[in-house]
Amino acid sequence: MKKIVLSANDENGLDGEMSMHFGRCPAYVVAYITDDNQVEKTEVVENPYFGQHVPGQVPAFIKSLGADVMIAGGMGPKAIDMFQGFGIDVATGVGGNVGNVLQAYLDGKISGAAGCGHEH
Repeated sequence: MKKIVLSANDENGLDGEMSMHFGRCPAYVVAYITDDNQVEKTEVVENPYFGQHVPGQVPAFIKSLGADVMIAGGMGPKAIDMFQGFGIDVATGVGGNVGNVLQAYLDGKISGAAGCGHEH
């Protein structure tokens, strides 16, 4: 079982919208993926650091969820480095519907991360 976490602008799960700001999003969608790349279940987890995170807190929180992959619209280079240090794959630069982004990732159409240029 693999866990994929996606940054979300709302608490609508797979029907919601991706957030372009990884650390400042209000919620995360956690998708539990079977060995044959099927979504077994999902849950929405509130970002406990929404609007007031300190660098390093959110990657550690995502790690505590048991994530294997983090997908976000944007992410700073320090956060990307932290995830890589935790052994968590990162994919960035994606937006739109959470479910569509997840399916695109599962289909191999999304991969890789590039840090966004602003620091928060």
